[in-house]
Amino acid sequence: MGGIFGVASKNDCVTDLFFGTDYHSHLGTSRGGLSVWNGNGFTRSIHNIENTQFRTKFENDLPGMAGNLGIGCISDNEAQPLSIFSHHGDYSITTVGRINNIEELVKKAFEKHYLHFSEMSKSEINPTEVVAALIDQESTIEEGIRRAQESIDGSCSMLILTSKGIYAARDLYGRTPLVVGAKDGAFCVASESCAFPNLGYKTKYELGPGEIVFITPEGIEKIAPPGNKMKICAFLWVYYGYPSSSYEGMNVETMRYRNGAALARRDNVKIDLVAGVPDSGVAHAIGYSNEARVPFSRPFIKYTPTWARSFMPQDQAIRNLVAKMKLIPIPELVEGKSVLFCDDSIVRGTQLRETAELLYNCNAREVHMRSACPPLLYSCKYLNFSRSRSEMDLAARRAIVQLEGTMPDSIDEYTDSSTEKYNCMVDCIRKHLNLTTLKYQTLEDMIEAIGLPEDKVCTYCWNGKK
Repeated sequence: MGGIFGVASKNDCVTDLFFGTDYHSHLGTSRGGLSVWNGNGFTRSIHNIENTQFRTKFENDLPGMAGNLGIGCISDNEAQPLSIFSHHGDYSITTVGRINNIEELVKKAFEKHYLHFSEMSKSEINPTEVVAALIDQESTIEEGIRRAQESIDGSCSMLILTSKGIYAARDLYGRTPLVVGAKDGAFCVASESCAFPNLGYKTKYELGPGEIVFITPEGIEKIAPPGNKMKICAFLWVYYGYPSSSYEGMNVETMRYRNGAALARRDNVKIDLVAGVPDSGVAHAIGYSNEARVPFSRPFIKYTPTWARSFMPQDQAIRNLVAKMKLIPIPELVEGKSVLFCDDSIVRGTQLRETAELLYNCNAREVHMRSACPPLLYSCKYLNFSRSRSEMDLAARRAIVQLEGTMPDSIDEYTDSSTEKYNCMVDCIRKHLNLTTLKYQTLEDMIEAIGLPEDKVCTYCWNGKK
């Protein structure tokens, strides 16, 4: 998914920028980058972080960086921030989101005699450079940002660093958050508010969908007002978001407790203990345990010193290896017992099948699984969950094909938890994962746990509704 962070300070900003960007590492898969305005130009550093931590790569760069304005990113794929020289003057830009119509936008740029784009690996064009090209086709940066927001099919939130301050723009429908923090002598802007407390910032302002602000060491200037329509990603609460972050005033950890409790209220299974798949499944499991009054336990422990979140590597074989190696079982806690474990979601199902086998190998009597969200039936069109995934990789889609023989023209009945087809799909997935029982969270309970009106939350990956 990626995350971005920026600082505008009356003093040197590099330390805050370094740690603030690092606090977004749970969102990234590939590269990290920092860019600082040093008074004469940009000091910039970009590193590959696929096999190491952000801090390890950037610590040695810090002595060579100085300035009171800076932006940083943890990136899905592309190298950024980019330094741009255009008729707007010098600026540095970083983005987070997904551009589905990138080929169309590049073609239109060439038709207007835009000369070239730099090539990334695998002959792809850097999406952030395309955003810069859209901005540079307008007479001002402000007009260019609005043009980019309106032209992009998908989503794009961005930070643009100039010699005077930082433009912060949330994507048109607010699918990803941007939050401004403040402390004495400095303002920051972040994808994740978890970056604020330890750096001394307090939440000052949350940008609305499509809103543009300009941040300086003196304050926040509103450039373009927020739009009326918001579709923030529900997965921020279910999975992506860090527990101490809040979006639209709704805390991630609190949502997960409520969500797990709702799962328990709809359940009547007889179990000995509740567990959560670390890290994002744990809070859902605690909520379930508290509501069901069944002991919470940790029959498998994540080896945190070296293993990252298993969605991060782009190669599926490596993802499977990470998922297997990061969990270490504790047989003494599960032998002869009926165990229920919660996870944030079921995507392909490969990892969960191995988790179930892990418990059976520890002589668990029964293994029950509860998913913190409904069955995933559509690949996300708005954010990069996994660049390599097709819809037929989804466990729910494969189950439908197994039941139907082919993918039907409409799968609406499979998105409705009250239908017989939905129940057959879930049972098919249960058998594939070798589980005693399997239940998914309902869409209604998940939305209620988030605490926002349904029309403000994106649920496309569950029901296909934009």
